[in-house]
Amino acid sequence: MFKKIAICALLAAGIAGAETYKVTLYQPSVVKGTQLKPGDYRLSVENNKATFLVGKKSVEAAVKVQSGDQKFDATTVRYVGTAGSISEIRVGGTTTTLVFEN
Repeated sequence: MFKKIAICALLAAGIAGAETYKVTLYQPSVVKGTQLKPGDYRLSVENNKATFLVGKKSVEAAVKVQSGDQKFDATTVRYVGTAGSISEIRVGGTTTTLVFEN
């Protein structure tokens, strides 16, 4: 019984540690070589790893989390190159910038 409680507590602590954001991609985008269609995604960030989730599909990528001085009014996605590779996401309502390794 104690093991089950301890495992549940550890899982809850891991989930609670992740930051989750809603991100809308308005154009085809590439993350770590994976093409993402335009649409709404849930973005979970934990331990310098970002995970894009839509339905049962997920894509993980290394990310550097930076904190600025002012909150962003809206979430913006910046791209590098013509292939639509995401370089950074500025999360609206926060001071957080997620810089993706390309």
